[in-house]
Amino acid sequence: MLFPTTLVGSLPQPDWLIDRDKLAGQFPPRVRMKELWRVAEPYLQQAWEDATLLAIRAQEDAGLDIVTDGEIRRESYSNRFATALDGIDLDHPGTVTNRSGLPIPVPRIVGRIRRRHPVEVDDLRFLRANTTRQVKITVPGPFTMSCQAQNDHYPSDEAAAMDYAEALNAEIKDLFAAGADVVQIDEPWMQSRPEQARLYGLKALNAALDGVTGTTAVHICFGYPAMVTQRATGYSFLPELRGCRCRQISVETAQSHLDCAVLAPFDDKQVMIGCLDLGDLTIETPEVVAERIRRALPYVAKERVILAPDCGMKYLPREVAVGKMRAMVDAAKLLRTEHAG
Repeated sequence: MLFPTTLVGSLPQPDWLIDRDKLAGQFPPRVRMKELWRVAEPYLQQAWEDATLLAIRAQEDAGLDIVTDGEIRRESYSNRFATALDGIDLDHPGTVTNRSGLPIPVPRIVGRIRRRHPVEVDDLRFLRANTTRQVKITVPGPFTMSCQAQNDHYPSDEAAAMDYAEALNAEIKDLFAAGADVVQIDEPWMQSRPEQARLYGLKALNAALDGVTGTTAVHICFGYPAMVTQRATGYSFLPELRGCRCRQISVETAQSHLDCAVLAPFDDKQVMIGCLDLGDLTIETPEVVAERIRRALPYVAKERVILAPDCGMKYLPREVAVGKMRAMVDAAKLLRTEHAG
């Protein structure tokens, strides 16, 4: 199929499940924040499953071709996996400066990073069991996790990133074994720390994919519009991803008005083109979305284009997220008609 549609990862969680005002009132948590959940612990697993079913059905009803679990069980895109690893002291968190220049609490590394058990595999199995469509699940990247932690153990941040990569490698292999069609690795901090990323970010990402045979994607972005209001218009770390082992790359183009010429070198990869502006609560028309894709077609062959939002939709009102998904699906139909045959 030409112009398949998917999410970058997240959908808005229901108000009955999570305190969305509290969630939106701070930067995405890097340590656990169980106080965000409105449902008591004995019933939380059941509530997560019910809300995940709603997220799956919303994507199916909108017509998406590749569905995710909406990241419904997560307080942030990264902390569900990053806080489940050995070598982390969660009771005495550390501090780092986030991409907005503010200090935030983060996991503190006090020993060797290791995966003690599968973290998202049951989430993937639940998703796989509840849809007949292709499924994608997201995991935080090793470089981003190493940037979102205080290193009190390793001789260098690179050494920490490589052990994060080893832990992630085992998780990714288990996710494919459990039925994932696509595993997406989120590496937004490569954009916010490009000089550091050039030293070892690609090395860590490729190590996380060592021996992986399934379809993998890497997402790199400018941050949630709800949190990062000063938006760049171009990437500070993108050409380097030509050397990554991922089959797909995911980039923002809608809000940033990205010059899509920068995508031309990625002639051996599929490109998830961010075509929904998540900084604007206006629901785009299908024609507006289609035009954003057309801007990329001189540089990316139509057979390699995937439609997606700029970033995760976690902070949008639910009705806006649904409306934008439908506009994206209808835009894909327009494009398929234009390029039929």
